Amino acid sequence: MRIRLFLGLAGLLLASAAAATLPGPMQRELARAGIPASAVALDLREAGATGALLQHRARAPMNPASTMKLLTTYAALEILGPNYTWKTPAYLAGELREGTLLGDLYLQGSGDPKISFEALNGFLHQLRSQGLAHIQGDLVLDRSRFALPPHDAAAFDNEPQKAYNVGPDALLFNFKTIRFLFSIDAAQNQPRVRAEPHPAGLTLDAQLTPAAGPCNNWRAKVEARFDSAPGQAMVSFRGAFPLACEEQSWWVSLFDHAPLLGQSFQSMWQAQGGSLSGGWREGRVPALAKPFAQLESPPLAEVIRDINKRSNNVMARQLFLTMAAPEAGQVATLPAAQARLAAWLKGKRLHFRELAVENGAGLSRHDRISAEHLAQVLQDAWASTVMPEFLASLPVSATDGTLQHRMLGRPAAGRAHLKTGSLDEVRALAGYLLDARGRRYVLVALVNHPRAAAAQPALDALVDWVVSRTEGGRGAKGHEAS
Repeated sequence: MRIRLFLGLAGLLLASAAAATLPGPMQRELARAGIPASAVALDLREAGATGALLQHRARAPMNPASTMKLLTTYAALEILGPNYTWKTPAYLAGELREGTLLGDLYLQGSGDPKISFEALNGFLHQLRSQGLAHIQGDLVLDRSRFALPPHDAAAFDNEPQKAYNVGPDALLFNFKTIRFLFSIDAAQNQPRVRAEPHPAGLTLDAQLTPAAGPCNNWRAKVEARFDSAPGQAMVSFRGAFPLACEEQSWWVSLFDHAPLLGQSFQSMWQAQGGSLSGGWREGRVPALAKPFAQLESPPLAEVIRDINKRSNNVMARQLFLTMAAPEAGQVATLPAAQARLAAWLKGKRLHFRELAVENGAGLSRHDRISAEHLAQVLQDAWASTVMPEFLASLPVSATDGTLQHRMLGRPAAGRAHLKTGSLDEVRALAGYLLDARGRRYVLVALVNHPRAAAAQPALDALVDWVVSRTEGGRGAKGHEAS
């Protein structure tokens, strides 16, 4: 009995020491950054095992930034299924006679997060190939699938034209952005800029000179001005563009959802030889309208790769709402999406009192989850049938996504599938690591501090420390943190 009591006490002391200590390499980088250990929450556990190997403030409610997308995408995979697709149907409200529609064409939104310029262009080609050439009525946009309050794109950080601030919409098109493509005209050896899409209300004035030197930091050489009003935008580019650059992109949100899609449809339709006698407007599909064609998204398993690898906020918002209204005829609201997520967690007996999820993307000052609970979500995902699709959606260290240029040439290169998180005063990493002996770990590390922007070296040092562990060595396996 005494031996058992002693061993039990020793185990408790060991676990307590582990819970109170951060790994030495991480501590040193935090000290250099001026970030106290009290601003860090950490949970490390072996994938598939019970309990944690190392915890530090693991139960503290923390802002997870974009690592909240892990919860959204895992829940969606289980609720909707990896093969789920969004379907955006086109309806004819009138007779189609010898290529001419004697009435209106309706597009009914389903919340598809990935109707890109290329996807819409392909869909218009499909309409043409099915015999539609001339529309003698209007293009009518049905956005009723989502019932949402007005979205203020400036509310988060007063940057309404940034792509990451775009709000969700049942007929989201091209992430509600215009992509300006910068290239060098090979024939004239001069910079060229084009817009995709190029709605009728966009005026583009690009006067750039060719420049010598490397392409890195090319935007610093370009002076951009973006002015927008309802249904209109004026964009000018001045300065220089390096001759060494391959084609570069600049994504900007300038139009509201409906004008962007309506105007873009008109210009793209005309470019394919179609005509539209009327204009565009909003409305609901009438009961007697006839289904004509359908734009179908890639499967969810593919969509979440964009969400997690590229940390696409508006796609995550679309997905979050879709969980509340996955079928045609349903209407999604934010409270319904939050309730659906809560019900899913309850069904798994995961009870997170501190959990606060505003929009599913992590772009929030109010989101909260503990490192321990996010680690439990990742542990649950590891045992799920959707684990392969989930794991494949995460950025790989030194390889792709938001980790493409991180951990290059370091022990962790290629050995970590981690979602990043970044907000003012927040830095985060969460996902899965493979150590030197082939053991897989779940890691969640969250930093909330005014100097969090300087925390990346500490987080990367932590990842290196974990993947460098060997059997019997110091560190994660033995709860030691030097």
